[in-house]
Amino acid sequence: MPRRLTTLLASGALALLVLLGVASPAAAVTPTQKLSVLASWTQTSATSYNAWNSARLNKAAWAEYAFDWSTDYCSSSPDNPLGFNFTLSCYRHDFGYRNYKAMGQFSANKSRLDSAFYEDLKRVCATYNTIVRPACYSLAWTYYQAVSAFGSVAAVQQADIDRAARMKADAERRAALR
Repeated sequence: MPRRLTTLLASGALALLVLLGVASPAAAVTPTQKLSVLASWTQTSATSYNAWNSARLNKAAWAEYAFDWSTDYCSSSPDNPLGFNFTLSCYRHDFGYRNYKAMGQFSANKSRLDSAFYEDLKRVCATYNTIVRPACYSLAWTYYQAVSAFGSVAAVQQADIDRAARMKADAERRAALR
């Protein structure tokens, strides 16, 4: 084979490899990139929550970030106290705590993570009937206070849940009398 043809074929093959991205491996995710995504998913807004939830439902797309997706939901407190579904709010809270701890950035972000948790809980409560919503907000505040003070919703006491249950039952009873 003439030397010129060999050089041309080699150049063409190299160009094809570069074009296909085979010539060099993709760069690894940097800690700065990971923190940036983590910050975007742990803000107090519904947009932030929705972005995190979308990623949770498609974890494979984020595998290179090596996020810790493990959760115990609301720890030893009920995930659905009085039928109010706090499960995903607790999950996102765990996600923030675990990943910021792993990155050595927990202390600087704990307050915001707890505030995001409270906002998530309030958005859950807003989906319930206005009659029982105050009981839900009461529980949301109790769960927030527990994580804010103790770092875990495990500190929620049965007496707190019982108080909200009485509040809910009273509201439902008053609504039935109307």
